[in-house]
Amino acid sequence: MLSFLSFLLFHALIACAYASPDYHERLLLRPLPQDALLASFNFRSNETAAAYEQQNFRLFPRSLGQILQHAHTKELHLRFSVGRWDAENWGQRPWYGAREGSNGVELWAWIEASSEDEAFARWLALVNNLSGLFCASLNFIDATKTIRPVISFDPEGDHAGTSNLHLLHGILPHEVVCTENLTPFLKLLPCKGKAGISSLLDGHKLFDAAFQTMAIDVRPVCETPGQNCVVEMEQTVDMVLDIARSKRPRDNPIPRPRPIEEIECDTSKSYNAPDTCYPLDKKTEPGWKLTEVFGKPLRGACPLTAAEGPESETLCINAPPERTIEVNTTGHYTKSLSASDTLRCYKLPTGAELDLVLPEQRMTTGLIRGQPHLYAARSINGHGQERGSVQAVIKNPSPTDAVEFAYLESLPWFMKPYLHTLRAHVSTSSEDPLKETYYRPAVDRVRGTHLELRLVIPPASTLILTYDFEKAILRYTEYPPDANRGFDAPPAVIRILGPFQSADRKGLYLRTTPLLLSLPTPDFSMPYNVIILTSTVMALGFGNIFNLLVRRFVGADEVPAAGGLKGLIQGRIQRVKGRFGKA
Repeated sequence: MLSFLSFLLFHALIACAYASPDYHERLLLRPLPQDALLASFNFRSNETAAAYEQQNFRLFPRSLGQILQHAHTKELHLRFSVGRWDAENWGQRPWYGAREGSNGVELWAWIEASSEDEAFARWLALVNNLSGLFCASLNFIDATKTIRPVISFDPEGDHAGTSNLHLLHGILPHEVVCTENLTPFLKLLPCKGKAGISSLLDGHKLFDAAFQTMAIDVRPVCETPGQNCVVEMEQTVDMVLDIARSKRPRDNPIPRPRPIEEIECDTSKSYNAPDTCYPLDKKTEPGWKLTEVFGKPLRGACPLTAAEGPESETLCINAPPERTIEVNTTGHYTKSLSASDTLRCYKLPTGAELDLVLPEQRMTTGLIRGQPHLYAARSINGHGQERGSVQAVIKNPSPTDAVEFAYLESLPWFMKPYLHTLRAHVSTSSEDPLKETYYRPAVDRVRGTHLELRLVIPPASTLILTYDFEKAILRYTEYPPDANRGFDAPPAVIRILGPFQSADRKGLYLRTTPLLLSLPTPDFSMPYNVIILTSTVMALGFGNIFNLLVRRFVGADEVPAAGGLKGLIQGRIQRVKGRFGKA
Protein backbone atom coordinates (compact mmCIF):
# COMPACT_ATOMS: atom_id res chain seq x y z
CA MET A 1 0.00 0.00 0.00
CA LEU A 2 1.21 3.47 -0.88
CA SER A 3 1.18 6.42 1.45
CA PHE A 4 -1.26 9.29 1.50
CA LEU A 5 1.55 11.88 1.35
CA SER A 6 0.95 12.67 -2.30
CA PHE A 7 -2.51 13.99 -1.50
CA LEU A 8 -1.04 16.15 1.24
CA LEU A 9 1.65 17.35 -1.15
CA PHE A 10 -0.99 18.62 -3.53
CA HIS A 11 -2.59 20.79 -0.84
CA ALA A 12 0.84 22.03 0.23
CA LEU A 13 1.48 23.24 -3.30
CA ILE A 14 -1.82 25.09 -3.27
CA ALA A 15 -1.07 26.72 0.10
CA CYS A 16 2.12 28.51 -0.99
CA ALA A 17 0.45 31.70 -2.20
CA TYR A 18 3.13 34.29 -1.62
CA ALA A 19 5.49 33.30 -4.48
CA SER A 20 2.61 32.38 -6.78
CA PRO A 21 1.40 34.41 -9.77
CA ASP A 22 -1.71 36.55 -9.71
CA TYR A 23 -3.82 33.73 -11.04
CA HIS A 24 -3.47 29.99 -10.54
CA GLU A 25 -5.72 27.01 -11.12
CA ARG A 26 -5.31 23.29 -10.55
CA LEU A 27 -7.40 20.13 -10.88
CA LEU A 28 -6.71 17.04 -8.78
CA LEU A 29 -8.25 13.70 -9.76
CA ARG A 30 -8.26 10.96 -7.12
CA PRO A 31 -9.91 7.54 -7.67
CA LEU A 32 -12.04 6.39 -4.74
CA PRO A 33 -13.40 2.96 -3.80
CA GLN A 34 -16.59 1.64 -5.34
CA ASP A 35 -15.69 3.03 -8.80
CA ALA A 36 -15.93 6.66 -7.71
CA LEU A 37 -13.73 9.60 -8.70
CA LEU A 38 -12.99 12.74 -6.69
CA ALA A 39 -12.40 15.85 -8.82
CA SER A 40 -11.09 18.88 -6.90
CA PHE A 41 -11.01 22.14 -8.87
CA ASN A 42 -9.10 25.05 -7.33
CA PHE A 43 -8.88 28.62 -8.69
CA ARG A 44 -7.01 31.46 -6.98
CA SER A 45 -6.92 35.14 -7.98
CA ASN A 46 -4.80 37.77 -6.23
CA GLU A 47 -5.21 41.54 -6.29
CA THR A 48 -3.01 44.00 -4.44
CA ALA A 49 -4.69 45.70 -1.50
CA ALA A 50 -4.02 49.18 -2.95
CA ALA A 51 -5.57 48.31 -6.31
CA TYR A 52 -8.51 46.64 -4.55
CA GLU A 53 -9.26 49.74 -2.45
CA GLN A 54 -9.10 51.95 -5.54
CA GLN A 55 -11.41 49.56 -7.41
CA ASN A 56 -8.70 48.95 -9.98
CA PHE A 57 -9.75 45.34 -10.56
CA ARG A 58 -7.66 43.19 -12.89
CA LEU A 59 -8.26 39.53 -12.04
CA PHE A 60 -10.51 40.01 -9.02
CA PRO A 61 -14.14 40.18 -10.26
CA ARG A 62 -15.51 43.71 -10.05
CA SER A 63 -19.08 42.53 -9.39
CA LEU A 64 -18.05 40.76 -6.18
CA GLY A 65 -15.45 43.33 -5.11
CA GLN A 66 -17.89 46.23 -5.14
CA ILE A 67 -20.41 44.24 -3.08
CA LEU A 68 -17.79 43.46 -0.43
CA GLN A 69 -16.62 47.06 -0.28
CA HIS A 70 -20.17 48.40 0.01
CA ALA A 71 -20.91 46.04 2.93
CA HIS A 72 -17.46 46.63 4.55
CA THR A 73 -16.78 42.88 4.39
CA LYS A 74 -13.15 42.07 5.14
CA GLU A 75 -13.42 38.29 4.80
CA LEU A 76 -16.07 36.16 3.10
CA HIS A 77 -16.80 32.43 2.98
CA LEU A 78 -19.69 31.18 0.81
CA ARG A 79 -20.67 27.54 0.24
CA PHE A 80 -23.12 25.76 -2.09
CA SER A 81 -23.32 22.04 -1.25
CA VAL A 82 -25.37 19.00 -2.21
CA GLY A 83 -25.01 15.39 -1.08
CA ARG A 84 -23.07 13.63 1.68
CA TRP A 85 -19.40 12.73 1.95
CA ASP A 86 -19.06 9.02 2.76
CA ALA A 87 -16.14 9.24 5.20
CA GLU A 88 -16.13 5.53 6.03
CA ASN A 89 -15.47 4.51 2.42
CA TRP A 90 -13.83 7.62 0.92
CA GLY A 91 -11.58 8.58 3.82
CA GLN A 92 -10.44 12.09 4.68
CA ARG A 93 -12.47 14.96 3.30
CA PRO A 94 -11.00 17.17 0.57
CA TRP A 95 -9.26 20.22 2.04
CA TYR A 96 -9.95 18.60 5.46
CA GLY A 97 -13.49 19.98 5.29
CA ALA A 98 -12.32 23.62 5.22
CA ARG A 99 -13.88 24.18 1.78
CA GLU A 100 -17.01 22.19 2.46
CA GLY A 101 -20.36 23.61 3.47
CA SER A 102 -23.64 22.44 4.88
CA ASN A 103 -26.34 21.08 2.60
CA GLY A 104 -27.87 24.03 0.80
CA VAL A 105 -26.17 27.40 1.21
CA GLU A 106 -23.89 28.45 4.07
CA LEU A 107 -22.34 31.89 4.49
CA TRP A 108 -20.17 33.51 7.13
CA ALA A 109 -18.25 36.76 6.98
CA TRP A 110 -16.23 39.22 9.06
CA ILE A 111 -17.74 42.69 8.74
CA GLU A 112 -16.19 45.92 10.01
CA ALA A 113 -18.66 48.00 12.03
CA SER A 114 -18.75 50.16 15.15
CA SER A 115 -21.71 48.33 16.73
CA GLU A 116 -23.64 45.09 16.42
CA ASP A 117 -26.65 46.86 14.92
CA GLU A 118 -24.52 48.44 12.23
CA ALA A 119 -22.84 45.09 11.51
CA PHE A 120 -26.22 43.41 11.13
CA ALA A 121 -27.44 46.14 8.78
CA ARG A 122 -24.36 45.64 6.60
CA TRP A 123 -24.86 41.89 6.82
CA LEU A 124 -28.36 42.25 5.39
CA ALA A 125 -26.99 44.40 2.57
CA LEU A 126 -24.35 41.73 1.88
CA VAL A 127 -26.76 38.78 1.71
CA ASN A 128 -29.23 40.70 -0.48
CA ASN A 129 -26.54 41.67 -2.98
CA LEU A 130 -25.04 38.18 -3.04
CA SER A 131 -28.52 36.78 -3.60
CA GLY A 132 -28.80 38.68 -6.85
CA LEU A 133 -25.23 37.93 -7.93
CA PHE A 134 -25.47 34.14 -7.48
CA CYS A 135 -29.19 33.66 -8.28
CA ALA A 136 -29.79 32.17 -4.83
CA SER A 137 -32.22 32.81 -1.98
CA LEU A 138 -29.59 34.34 0.29
CA ASN A 139 -31.96 37.23 0.97
CA PHE A 140 -33.93 34.83 3.20
CA ILE A 141 -31.06 34.87 5.71
CA ASP A 142 -32.66 37.27 8.18
CA ALA A 143 -32.37 37.74 11.94
CA THR A 144 -34.01 34.37 12.63
CA LYS A 145 -31.30 32.54 10.64
CA THR A 146 -28.25 34.59 11.73
CA ILE A 147 -25.96 33.72 14.62
CA ARG A 148 -22.61 34.95 15.93
CA PRO A 149 -20.31 31.94 16.53
CA VAL A 150 -17.73 32.18 19.29
CA ILE A 151 -15.17 29.37 18.86
CA SER A 152 -16.20 27.52 15.70
CA PHE A 153 -14.63 29.90 13.17
CA ASP A 154 -11.39 31.89 13.09
CA PRO A 155 -10.31 34.40 10.44
CA GLU A 156 -8.12 32.91 7.72
CA GLY A 157 -6.81 36.28 6.58
CA ASP A 158 -4.48 38.87 8.10
CA HIS A 159 -6.50 41.61 9.80
CA ALA A 160 -3.73 43.31 11.75
CA GLY A 161 -4.76 46.84 10.73
CA THR A 162 -8.51 46.28 11.05
CA SER A 163 -10.54 46.72 14.22
CA ASN A 164 -14.16 46.16 15.23
CA LEU A 165 -14.68 43.01 13.20
CA HIS A 166 -17.98 41.18 13.67
CA LEU A 167 -18.51 37.55 12.67
CA LEU A 168 -21.99 36.64 11.36
CA HIS A 169 -23.11 33.24 10.11
CA GLY A 170 -26.21 31.96 8.32
CA ILE A 171 -27.44 28.70 6.74
CA LEU A 172 -30.27 27.92 4.30
CA PRO A 173 -30.56 24.09 4.44
CA HIS A 174 -33.61 23.99 2.14
CA GLU A 175 -31.92 25.88 -0.71
CA VAL A 176 -31.80 23.89 -3.96
CA VAL A 177 -28.40 24.25 -5.65
CA CYS A 178 -28.52 23.96 -9.45
CA THR A 179 -27.01 25.27 -12.70
CA GLU A 180 -28.24 28.82 -12.13
CA ASN A 181 -25.69 29.00 -9.27
CA LEU A 182 -22.89 27.45 -11.37
CA THR A 183 -23.15 30.03 -14.17
CA PRO A 184 -22.38 33.07 -11.92
CA PHE A 185 -19.61 31.02 -10.32
CA LEU A 186 -17.93 30.52 -13.70
CA LYS A 187 -18.35 34.17 -14.66
CA LEU A 188 -16.11 35.15 -11.74
CA LEU A 189 -13.19 33.28 -13.35
CA PRO A 190 -10.85 35.08 -15.76
CA CYS A 191 -11.30 32.43 -18.49
CA LYS A 192 -15.01 32.01 -17.62
CA GLY A 193 -15.14 28.30 -18.41
CA LYS A 194 -13.91 28.73 -22.01
CA ALA A 195 -10.36 27.46 -21.38
CA GLY A 196 -8.39 25.81 -18.61
CA ILE A 197 -9.72 23.26 -16.16
CA SER A 198 -12.97 25.21 -15.77
CA SER A 199 -13.91 24.05 -19.30
CA LEU A 200 -14.70 20.64 -17.75
CA LEU A 201 -17.35 22.07 -15.41
CA ASP A 202 -20.70 21.07 -16.83
CA GLY A 203 -23.96 21.41 -14.95
CA HIS A 204 -25.27 18.01 -16.07
CA LYS A 205 -22.21 16.25 -14.64
CA LEU A 206 -21.68 18.43 -11.57
CA PHE A 207 -25.21 18.15 -10.22
CA ASP A 208 -25.44 14.45 -11.08
CA ALA A 209 -22.58 13.76 -8.65
CA ALA A 210 -23.09 11.91 -5.38
CA PHE A 211 -21.41 14.78 -3.53
CA GLN A 212 -20.53 18.28 -4.72
CA THR A 213 -19.67 21.58 -3.12
CA MET A 214 -18.80 25.00 -4.54
CA ALA A 215 -16.87 27.40 -2.31
CA ILE A 216 -15.84 31.04 -2.60
CA ASP A 217 -13.37 32.44 -0.06
CA VAL A 218 -12.09 36.02 0.02
CA ARG A 219 -9.42 37.02 2.53
CA PRO A 220 -6.51 39.47 2.88
CA VAL A 221 -3.04 37.87 2.88
CA CYS A 222 0.11 39.76 3.94
CA GLU A 223 3.76 38.70 3.84
CA THR A 224 4.39 40.76 6.99
CA PRO A 225 1.77 42.35 9.25
CA GLY A 226 0.29 45.27 7.33
CA GLN A 227 2.80 45.14 4.44
CA ASN A 228 2.75 43.66 0.94
CA CYS A 229 -0.88 42.65 1.30
CA VAL A 230 -3.06 41.14 -1.39
CA VAL A 231 -6.76 40.31 -1.49
CA GLU A 232 -7.02 36.64 -2.38
CA MET A 233 -10.14 35.04 -3.81
CA GLU A 234 -10.15 31.25 -3.87
CA GLN A 235 -12.85 29.32 -5.72
CA THR A 236 -13.16 25.60 -5.14
CA VAL A 237 -15.32 22.88 -6.65
CA ASP A 238 -15.20 19.34 -5.23
CA MET A 239 -17.36 16.57 -6.60
CA VAL A 240 -17.50 12.78 -6.38
CA LEU A 241 -18.56 11.17 -9.66
CA ASP A 242 -19.73 7.63 -10.23
CA ILE A 243 -17.58 6.52 -13.17
CA ALA A 244 -20.12 4.07 -14.63
CA ARG A 245 -22.96 6.58 -14.34
CA SER A 246 -20.92 9.45 -15.77
CA LYS A 247 -19.87 7.42 -18.80
CA ARG A 248 -23.46 7.01 -19.98
CA PRO A 249 -24.16 9.12 -23.07
CA ARG A 250 -26.42 12.08 -22.50
CA ASP A 251 -28.79 11.07 -25.30
CA ASN A 252 -29.19 7.55 -23.84
CA PRO A 253 -28.77 7.81 -20.05
CA ILE A 254 -30.92 4.80 -19.10
CA PRO A 255 -28.70 1.83 -18.12
CA ARG A 256 -29.41 -1.29 -20.12
CA PRO A 257 -27.93 -4.76 -19.51
CA ARG A 258 -25.47 -6.11 -22.03
CA PRO A 259 -26.23 -9.31 -23.95
CA ILE A 260 -25.28 -12.40 -22.01
CA GLU A 261 -22.70 -13.42 -24.60
CA GLU A 262 -20.78 -10.19 -23.88
CA ILE A 263 -20.59 -10.82 -20.12
CA GLU A 264 -17.75 -12.79 -18.59
CA CYS A 265 -19.37 -15.36 -16.32
CA ASP A 266 -18.04 -17.06 -13.24
CA THR A 267 -18.14 -20.68 -14.35
CA SER A 268 -17.18 -21.95 -10.90
CA LYS A 269 -20.69 -21.27 -9.62
CA SER A 270 -22.91 -24.33 -9.31
CA TYR A 271 -25.85 -22.58 -10.93
CA ASN A 272 -23.91 -21.48 -14.01
CA ALA A 273 -25.84 -22.39 -17.18
CA PRO A 274 -26.21 -21.16 -20.77
CA ASP A 275 -29.11 -18.93 -19.73
CA THR A 276 -27.82 -18.06 -16.23
CA CYS A 277 -24.72 -15.98 -15.62
CA TYR A 278 -23.04 -14.69 -12.48
CA PRO A 279 -20.69 -11.86 -13.55
CA LEU A 280 -17.04 -12.56 -12.94
CA ASP A 281 -15.32 -10.19 -10.52
CA LYS A 282 -12.12 -9.37 -12.38
CA LYS A 283 -10.86 -7.12 -9.57
CA THR A 284 -9.80 -4.42 -12.00
CA GLU A 285 -9.95 -0.67 -11.97
CA PRO A 286 -12.56 0.57 -14.48
CA GLY A 287 -11.31 2.33 -17.56
CA TRP A 288 -12.34 5.91 -18.23
CA LYS A 289 -11.46 9.09 -20.10
CA LEU A 290 -11.88 12.74 -19.23
CA THR A 291 -14.19 13.14 -22.21
CA GLU A 292 -16.36 10.27 -20.97
CA VAL A 293 -16.53 11.31 -17.33
CA PHE A 294 -17.03 15.06 -17.88
CA GLY A 295 -18.78 14.89 -21.22
CA LYS A 296 -16.25 17.09 -23.05
CA PRO A 297 -12.48 17.43 -23.42
CA LEU A 298 -10.21 19.80 -21.55
CA ARG A 299 -9.72 22.85 -23.75
CA GLY A 300 -6.06 23.54 -23.03
CA ALA A 301 -4.58 25.86 -20.43
CA CYS A 302 -5.92 29.24 -19.38
CA PRO A 303 -3.46 31.82 -20.81
CA LEU A 304 -3.33 33.70 -17.49
CA THR A 305 -1.68 30.85 -15.59
CA ALA A 306 2.07 30.71 -14.97
CA ALA A 307 4.23 29.66 -17.93
CA GLU A 308 6.95 27.91 -15.92
CA GLY A 309 7.47 26.24 -12.55
CA PRO A 310 5.20 24.06 -10.39
CA GLU A 311 2.37 26.59 -10.66
CA SER A 312 2.10 25.88 -14.40
CA GLU A 313 1.11 22.24 -13.78
CA THR A 314 -2.63 22.60 -13.66
CA LEU A 315 -3.76 18.96 -14.03
CA CYS A 316 -2.79 16.30 -11.46
CA ILE A 317 -3.95 12.76 -10.83
CA ASN A 318 -3.32 10.76 -7.69
CA ALA A 319 -2.89 7.09 -8.65
CA PRO A 320 -0.50 4.19 -7.93
CA PRO A 321 2.67 4.10 -10.04
CA GLU A 322 1.58 0.94 -11.84
CA ARG A 323 -1.61 2.62 -13.10
CA THR A 324 -1.36 3.22 -16.85
CA ILE A 325 -2.26 6.77 -17.89
CA GLU A 326 -2.17 7.92 -21.51
CA VAL A 327 -2.40 11.49 -22.81
CA ASN A 328 -4.16 12.38 -26.05
CA THR A 329 -3.48 15.90 -27.32
CA THR A 330 -2.37 17.74 -30.44
CA GLY A 331 -0.27 20.21 -28.45
CA HIS A 332 2.88 20.03 -26.36
CA TYR A 333 2.62 19.07 -22.70
CA THR A 334 5.04 18.25 -19.89
CA LYS A 335 4.74 15.71 -17.10
CA SER A 336 6.23 15.56 -13.60
CA LEU A 337 6.11 13.00 -10.79
CA SER A 338 6.09 13.37 -7.03
CA ALA A 339 8.69 11.75 -4.81
CA SER A 340 6.44 8.74 -4.21
CA ASP A 341 5.38 8.52 -7.88
CA THR A 342 1.72 8.63 -6.80
CA LEU A 343 1.01 12.20 -7.94
CA ARG A 344 1.40 12.85 -11.67
CA CYS A 345 1.01 16.45 -12.83
CA TYR A 346 0.74 17.82 -16.35
CA LYS A 347 1.35 21.23 -17.85
CA LEU A 348 -1.47 21.79 -20.31
CA PRO A 349 -0.91 23.06 -23.84
CA THR A 350 -2.41 26.42 -24.80
CA GLY A 351 -5.00 26.38 -27.57
CA ALA A 352 -5.16 22.57 -27.88
CA GLU A 353 -7.48 19.99 -26.35
CA LEU A 354 -6.16 17.35 -23.95
CA ASP A 355 -7.66 14.07 -22.79
CA LEU A 356 -6.45 11.59 -20.17
CA VAL A 357 -7.09 7.92 -20.90
CA LEU A 358 -6.99 5.28 -18.16
CA PRO A 359 -7.62 1.80 -19.58
CA GLU A 360 -9.15 -1.00 -17.53
CA GLN A 361 -6.35 -2.55 -15.50
CA ARG A 362 -5.84 -5.12 -12.77
CA MET A 363 -4.27 -3.47 -9.72
CA THR A 364 -2.09 -5.02 -7.04
CA THR A 365 -1.52 -1.87 -4.97
CA GLY A 366 -3.66 1.06 -4.02
CA LEU A 367 -3.66 4.37 -2.22
CA ILE A 368 -4.13 4.54 1.53
CA ARG A 369 -7.01 6.81 2.34
CA GLY A 370 -6.45 9.24 5.17
CA GLN A 371 -8.50 8.45 8.23
CA PRO A 372 -10.82 11.24 9.44
CA HIS A 373 -10.28 12.58 12.93
CA LEU A 374 -13.96 12.13 13.79
CA TYR A 375 -17.09 10.46 12.48
CA ALA A 376 -20.38 12.20 13.23
CA ALA A 377 -24.08 11.44 12.74
CA ARG A 378 -27.16 13.27 14.02
CA SER A 379 -30.83 12.29 14.15
CA ILE A 380 -34.19 13.24 15.68
CA ASN A 381 -35.77 10.84 18.17
CA GLY A 382 -39.19 10.64 19.73
CA HIS A 383 -42.71 10.71 18.37
CA GLY A 384 -45.70 13.01 18.46
CA GLN A 385 -46.23 16.59 17.39
CA GLU A 386 -45.31 18.35 20.64
CA ARG A 387 -41.82 17.29 21.76
CA GLY A 388 -38.77 15.43 20.51
CA SER A 389 -35.08 14.95 21.11
CA VAL A 390 -31.86 15.28 19.11
CA GLN A 391 -29.07 12.73 19.33
CA ALA A 392 -25.56 13.27 17.93
CA VAL A 393 -23.18 10.30 17.82
CA ILE A 394 -19.52 11.31 17.44
CA LYS A 395 -16.80 8.66 17.17
CA ASN A 396 -13.05 9.05 17.62
CA PRO A 397 -11.28 6.32 15.56
CA SER A 398 -7.79 7.10 16.85
CA PRO A 399 -6.55 4.49 19.35
CA THR A 400 -4.04 6.87 20.98
CA ASP A 401 -5.10 10.53 20.66
CA ALA A 402 -7.95 12.37 22.32
CA VAL A 403 -9.72 14.94 20.14
CA GLU A 404 -10.97 18.32 21.27
CA PHE A 405 -13.64 19.88 19.09
CA ALA A 406 -16.26 22.62 18.92
CA TYR A 407 -19.86 21.64 18.22
CA LEU A 408 -22.10 24.34 16.70
CA GLU A 409 -25.85 24.18 16.13
CA SER A 410 -28.04 26.94 14.69
CA LEU A 411 -31.66 25.94 15.27
CA PRO A 412 -34.80 27.67 13.97
CA TRP A 413 -36.87 29.58 16.51
CA PHE A 414 -39.74 27.07 16.35
CA MET A 415 -37.39 24.30 17.56
CA LYS A 416 -36.86 25.20 21.23
CA PRO A 417 -34.30 23.05 23.09
CA TYR A 418 -34.36 22.49 26.85
CA LEU A 419 -30.80 23.21 27.93
CA HIS A 420 -31.22 21.43 31.28
CA THR A 421 -31.75 18.16 29.36
CA LEU A 422 -28.38 18.44 27.57
CA ARG A 423 -26.32 15.30 28.20
CA ALA A 424 -22.88 14.34 26.89
CA HIS A 425 -21.87 10.77 27.66
CA VAL A 426 -18.77 8.71 26.81
CA SER A 427 -18.99 4.99 27.46
CA THR A 428 -15.24 4.50 28.07
CA SER A 429 -14.80 7.29 30.64
CA SER A 430 -16.68 8.70 33.59
CA GLU A 431 -15.20 12.18 33.10
CA ASP A 432 -17.57 14.83 31.75
CA PRO A 433 -16.53 15.54 28.12
CA LEU A 434 -18.36 18.88 28.09
CA LYS A 435 -15.92 21.72 28.86
CA GLU A 436 -17.67 24.92 27.76
CA THR A 437 -21.18 25.91 26.72
CA TYR A 438 -22.28 28.98 24.75
CA TYR A 439 -26.05 29.27 24.55
CA ARG A 440 -28.32 32.01 23.27
CA PRO A 441 -32.01 31.12 23.51
CA ALA A 442 -34.45 31.77 20.72
CA VAL A 443 -37.05 34.53 20.67
CA ASP A 444 -40.20 33.79 18.71
CA ARG A 445 -39.99 35.22 15.18
CA VAL A 446 -36.99 37.36 16.19
CA ARG A 447 -33.95 35.06 16.36
CA GLY A 448 -33.06 31.37 16.42
CA THR A 449 -31.21 29.28 18.96
CA HIS A 450 -27.40 29.42 19.07
CA LEU A 451 -25.83 26.42 20.81
CA GLU A 452 -22.04 26.04 20.83
CA LEU A 453 -20.15 23.45 22.86
CA ARG A 454 -16.50 22.60 23.45
CA LEU A 455 -16.00 18.90 24.09
CA VAL A 456 -13.17 16.40 24.42
CA ILE A 457 -13.55 12.78 23.34
CA PRO A 458 -11.05 10.14 24.55
CA PRO A 459 -9.22 7.77 22.17
CA ALA A 460 -11.23 4.95 20.58
CA SER A 461 -14.44 6.24 22.14
CA THR A 462 -17.92 7.25 21.09
CA LEU A 463 -19.59 10.36 22.46
CA ILE A 464 -23.39 10.58 22.55
CA LEU A 465 -24.86 14.07 22.85
CA THR A 466 -28.61 14.40 23.48
CA TYR A 467 -31.11 17.09 24.40
CA ASP A 468 -34.89 17.49 24.33
CA PHE A 469 -36.76 20.19 22.49
CA GLU A 470 -40.28 21.49 22.07
CA LYS A 471 -42.05 22.24 18.79
CA ALA A 472 -43.84 25.53 18.33
CA ILE A 473 -47.09 26.04 16.43
CA LEU A 474 -46.77 28.43 13.52
CA ARG A 475 -49.29 30.91 12.22
CA TYR A 476 -51.35 29.97 9.20
CA THR A 477 -49.36 32.25 6.86
CA GLU A 478 -45.97 30.97 8.09
CA TYR A 479 -46.35 27.50 6.61
CA PRO A 480 -44.68 26.88 3.25
CA PRO A 481 -46.57 25.29 0.33
CA ASP A 482 -45.00 21.88 1.14
CA ALA A 483 -45.75 22.01 4.87
CA ASN A 484 -46.48 18.28 5.11
CA ARG A 485 -42.93 17.51 3.94
CA GLY A 486 -41.48 19.06 7.09
CA PHE A 487 -38.99 21.78 7.96
CA ASP A 488 -35.22 21.56 7.48
CA ALA A 489 -33.03 22.12 10.53
CA PRO A 490 -29.45 23.17 9.61
CA PRO A 491 -26.62 20.65 10.00
CA ALA A 492 -24.26 20.77 12.96
CA VAL A 493 -20.79 22.19 12.30
CA ILE A 494 -17.87 20.43 14.00
CA ARG A 495 -14.44 22.03 14.13
CA ILE A 496 -11.40 20.03 15.25
CA LEU A 497 -9.37 21.94 17.86
CA GLY A 498 -6.04 21.32 19.54
CA PRO A 499 -2.83 20.09 17.89
CA PHE A 500 -4.58 19.07 14.67
CA GLN A 501 -4.87 22.66 13.42
CA SER A 502 -3.52 23.25 9.91
CA ALA A 503 -0.70 25.71 9.25
CA ASP A 504 -2.71 27.76 6.71
CA ARG A 505 -5.37 28.63 9.35
CA LYS A 506 -8.14 27.04 7.30
CA GLY A 507 -9.08 24.65 10.08
CA LEU A 508 -10.42 21.10 10.08
CA TYR A 509 -14.18 20.74 9.78
CA LEU A 510 -16.93 18.22 9.26
CA ARG A 511 -20.66 18.68 9.06
CA THR A 512 -23.56 16.39 9.79
CA THR A 513 -26.57 15.97 7.56
CA PRO A 514 -29.57 18.30 8.07
CA LEU A 515 -32.61 17.24 10.06
CA LEU A 516 -36.17 17.01 8.79
CA LEU A 517 -38.49 18.33 11.49
CA SER A 518 -42.24 17.68 11.39
CA LEU A 519 -44.39 20.35 13.04
CA PRO A 520 -48.10 20.36 13.94
CA THR A 521 -49.68 21.09 10.56
CA PRO A 522 -53.30 22.21 10.16
CA ASP A 523 -55.62 20.81 7.52
CA PHE A 524 -55.18 23.33 4.73
CA SER A 525 -58.30 22.02 2.95
CA MET A 526 -60.53 23.49 5.69
CA PRO A 527 -60.13 27.13 4.59
CA TYR A 528 -61.14 26.04 1.10
CA ASN A 529 -64.25 24.29 2.44
CA VAL A 530 -65.15 27.30 4.57
CA ILE A 531 -64.78 29.64 1.61
CA ILE A 532 -66.96 27.43 -0.61
CA LEU A 533 -69.68 27.03 2.04
CA THR A 534 -69.67 30.72 2.89
CA SER A 535 -69.86 31.70 -0.77
CA THR A 536 -72.79 29.34 -1.35
CA VAL A 537 -74.75 30.71 1.65
CA MET A 538 -74.02 34.30 0.61
CA ALA A 539 -75.11 33.61 -2.97
CA LEU A 540 -78.40 31.98 -1.92
CA GLY A 541 -79.20 34.57 0.74
CA PHE A 542 -78.24 37.57 -1.33
CA GLY A 543 -80.11 36.25 -4.41
CA ASN A 544 -83.37 35.76 -2.53
CA ILE A 545 -83.20 39.12 -0.79
CA PHE A 546 -82.31 40.88 -4.06
CA ASN A 547 -85.32 39.29 -5.82
CA LEU A 548 -87.66 40.37 -3.02
CA LEU A 549 -86.40 43.94 -3.15
CA VAL A 550 -86.16 44.44 -6.93
CA ARG A 551 -88.64 42.10 -8.67
CA ARG A 552 -92.23 43.35 -9.19
CA PHE A 553 -94.96 40.68 -8.90
CA VAL A 554 -98.08 41.07 -11.15
CA GLY A 555 -100.98 38.85 -12.15
CA ALA A 556 -101.07 36.85 -15.38
CA ASP A 557 -103.88 39.06 -16.86
CA GLU A 558 -101.94 42.23 -16.15
CA VAL A 559 -99.10 41.45 -18.55
CA PRO A 560 -99.04 44.21 -21.25
CA ALA A 561 -99.48 41.91 -24.28
CA ALA A 562 -102.28 40.98 -26.70
CA GLY A 563 -104.65 38.92 -24.61
CA GLY A 564 -102.31 39.02 -21.68
CA LEU A 565 -100.02 36.26 -20.69
CA LYS A 566 -102.81 33.72 -21.01
CA GLY A 567 -103.45 34.56 -24.64
CA LEU A 568 -99.76 34.50 -25.42
CA ILE A 569 -99.39 30.99 -24.01
CA GLN A 570 -102.50 29.73 -25.88
CA GLY A 571 -101.19 31.14 -29.16
CA ARG A 572 -97.90 29.33 -28.74
CA ILE A 573 -99.73 26.06 -28.03
CA GLN A 574 -101.87 26.39 -31.15
CA ARG A 575 -98.84 26.98 -33.36
CA VAL A 576 -97.12 23.88 -31.96
CA LYS A 577 -100.26 21.80 -32.58
CA GLY A 578 -100.48 23.07 -36.08
CA ARG A 579 -96.94 22.01 -36.89
CA PHE A 580 -97.50 18.52 -35.54
CA GLY A 581 -100.76 18.30 -37.46
CA LYS A 582 -99.05 19.13 -40.75
CA ALA A 583 -96.38 16.54 -40.04
